Amino acid sequence: MRIWSNAFADMGPIPGEFAFGVPDATAHVTLSNNRNPDLHWEGAPADTRSFVLICHDPDVPSKGDDVNQEGREVPASLPRVDFFHWVLVDIPPGLTTISAGSHSDGVIARGKPGPEATGGTAAAGGLRHGINDYTNWFAGDEAMAGDYYGYDGPCPPWNDSIVHHYVFTVYALDLERLPVEGKFTGAQVREAMQGHILAQASVTGTYTLNPSVAR
Repeated sequence: MRIWSNAFADMGPIPGEFAFGVPDATAHVTLSNNRNPDLHWEGAPADTRSFVLICHDPDVPSKGDDVNQEGREVPASLPRVDFFHWVLVDIPPGLTTISAGSHSDGVIARGKPGPEATGGTAAAGGLRHGINDYTNWFAGDEAMAGDYYGYDGPCPPWNDSIVHHYVFTVYALDLERLPVEGKFTGAQVREAMQGHILAQASVTGTYTLNPSVAR
């Protein structure tokens, strides 16, 4: 089983149009187009009953003390944790392509609605989005707080000393409908899939907002 995108090569940089934020010379970062990249997969087992798609960043600082602080840098030695950017479940086995911009096109303050996924093709009925971790990130921001369903792209700390990796993984399941309900998270989806994964494949893109790291 394999997965790929025409937007970026495996272990290559993700273009800014698919990010939540892009570099800004004055403010360090400004909002971007926030489009979901196209994804395509093949080679799933014949008895696949649905797919799950997860995008996560495993390089998020475990402590926020230095994050986006003038005159400081997030050290490479800091332990890192997962940050979920996209959780999409109940993808029917006949749907193996997601078009660019079909599930996200622009930054939506307070988050896109869910869990029903309205993007994609006419065959996309029944797909459900989980909430991503911008839900927690913006929880204390009066202008941005809300439930962030679906895809929201990269926006790593602009002073992070490492490049971040965005892992898009598709899972082939023996379940037609994943047993998660309501406002479910990436961690809950991972737990619900245990014992039901027939195959999986990943493609990884990279991103940084730190000009010195980009160079």
